[in-house]
Amino acid sequence: MVKIEESITKVAHPLAPLTEEEIQRAVEILKAEKQINEQVRFPTVTLNEPKKEVVLNFKQGDAFDREVFFVLLDNSVPTTYEAVVSLTTSTVVRFEEIPDVQPGIMLEEFLECENLVKKHPVFIEALKKRGIEDSDLIMVDPWSAGYFNIPENEGKRLARAICWQKKFEDDNGYAYPLTGIVAYVDLNKMEVDRIEDFGVREMPTHDGNYYPETSDSIEFRQDLKPLEIIQPEGPSFTVEGNLIKWQKWSFRYGFTPREGLVLYTINYHDKGIERPILYRGALSEMVVPYGDASFAHNSQNAFDAGEYGMGQLANSLELGCDCLGHIHYFDAVISDSSGNPRTIKNAICLHEEDYGIGWKHTDWRTDHMEVRRSRKLVISFFCTVGNYDYGFYWSFYQDGTIEVEVKLTGMLNTGTFDEAGKSKYGTEIAPGLNAVHHQHFFNFRLDTMVDGVKNSVVETETYAEVEGPENPYSNAFYPVSRTFKSEKEATRILDMQTQRSWKIVNKNSLNFVGQPVGYKIMPGENCLPFAHDSSSVIKRAGFIKNHLHVTQFDENEMYASGKYPNQHKGGDGLTKYIQQDRAIDDEDIVVWYTMGHHHLTRPEDWPVMPTAYINFHLKPVGFFDRNPALDVPRPTKKNACSVSNTQSTSCH
Repeated sequence: MVKIEESITKVAHPLAPLTEEEIQRAVEILKAEKQINEQVRFPTVTLNEPKKEVVLNFKQGDAFDREVFFVLLDNSVPTTYEAVVSLTTSTVVRFEEIPDVQPGIMLEEFLECENLVKKHPVFIEALKKRGIEDSDLIMVDPWSAGYFNIPENEGKRLARAICWQKKFEDDNGYAYPLTGIVAYVDLNKMEVDRIEDFGVREMPTHDGNYYPETSDSIEFRQDLKPLEIIQPEGPSFTVEGNLIKWQKWSFRYGFTPREGLVLYTINYHDKGIERPILYRGALSEMVVPYGDASFAHNSQNAFDAGEYGMGQLANSLELGCDCLGHIHYFDAVISDSSGNPRTIKNAICLHEEDYGIGWKHTDWRTDHMEVRRSRKLVISFFCTVGNYDYGFYWSFYQDGTIEVEVKLTGMLNTGTFDEAGKSKYGTEIAPGLNAVHHQHFFNFRLDTMVDGVKNSVVETETYAEVEGPENPYSNAFYPVSRTFKSEKEATRILDMQTQRSWKIVNKNSLNFVGQPVGYKIMPGENCLPFAHDSSSVIKRAGFIKNHLHVTQFDENEMYASGKYPNQHKGGDGLTKYIQQDRAIDDEDIVVWYTMGHHHLTRPEDWPVMPTAYINFHLKPVGFFDRNPALDVPRPTKKNACSVSNTQSTSCH
């Protein structure tokens, strides 16, 4: 107990991630005070973040309360509870039942679900109908059951499991789908609820193996020379606890089992002061609607953050594989479903990258050339959600730009064809193997703080000037801007025809030409859903119909899909928040940006997908008086691209 208390007292900042000792102590306090039995599980154990004003007014050495937030699930009742434990006072300060909700699926439930299905006699009989005598090499992926108004699902905590067959232990089973078999598992009782068999389908005949030890058709290329990233003097960043400083940037990191990586208090040092840009930024929700109307796929609408938890599924990263250069790793401390601390080693990667030309100009009259190379600081994590793998990257540039990027790779969700031998809702990626068309929607919650807590959002659209005397050559165009006043007004989609854009501004902070300082959302790839409004996914994730939402800050409104999306009927989250239609002009606001990846599958995505990239930028617009990267040092000239032949002259 002494070691635990000492560890707790050493926490230096209110936003410092929880330690193993803190989780252990909080669980002990909760169990002792509330007589928690062994059937109670712990879907969520995370830092109960202090109020914004506490963090912003905090000075080093100040005392602060340290609290832990719990979501508990009593499988025997079943009932969901929320609790807050104070480590400062060693007491439970909040404990209440949350009716009619289902917490997200826990990692241990995944593993238990597969074992249950494979041993069930009805499942074994279904395998025998397909000539399969041994279930040891069967893969069972538990998908969230969603909500589809199915009477036999009401009141149950369910997973909908679909299956594949491996030919040997290291085989890629996704090449051999058992499309006709669907198993429903009651996760509270941890028993098979029912198994549905829609009939035997012809199995594909080609393997889907993707590394040489399992495939004779793969030989590594022999002509690739080493490419080394060397920082002989070490990195340019510093790390103090969870505070990261690099160039003129500073921010703190955190990690939650649902969101994964969270960034706090992002500041840029300018004119001798720390200028705030974001108070908190993180993935809010990720939704993957599949576009197949057949029984096998029509209920596949995964809420990967709210139903599974991106953080709890994070990978342990490896040097030279996931990150290159001088890497600083951070462990992520969460809990297992029994409330025991669980550390994911090297879950977060921090490193610098060269990013080509930052700026350049050659004066053709004098032949004087100036060039600066761009460098960025990248903090990231990767997670695996069943068949898919996702990387989440936040990059900070020397010119004041912030980039948020998602990298999508891993396995396609595969199935077989029906009697028609084809599908209009997917692509035949290998003989007899169907990969369903689908979309990925990522919503990021950005608690903005551009030069202060009170911000506004300005929408700008561009129009062509009418032809006539004021536009004699018919070439003129001009922007028109308006400031959103209320939440419903700020529910918007992108428009290429008007180049619609959104800028977060602070009316109380003017730049040197008298305009409000601002940061603009610069979209990358995006799309809109094709599901109808009457579909389950739109009822439960209506936010994907719009690319932008702006809400007045509320510490209880953290997730675009609501707090408990698992098997929820819908109408929660952003769809509900904006009905209040609160004022958002010159207020403490939150900007929610949704970006979508439209995936029409292709053979080149098989057997493992080349990485797809989707991103957006937050770019300063009038935040600085001029290009803030003018003071980046000149790069050093090198001969013949050889590090050993570095000259002392610089590029100018």
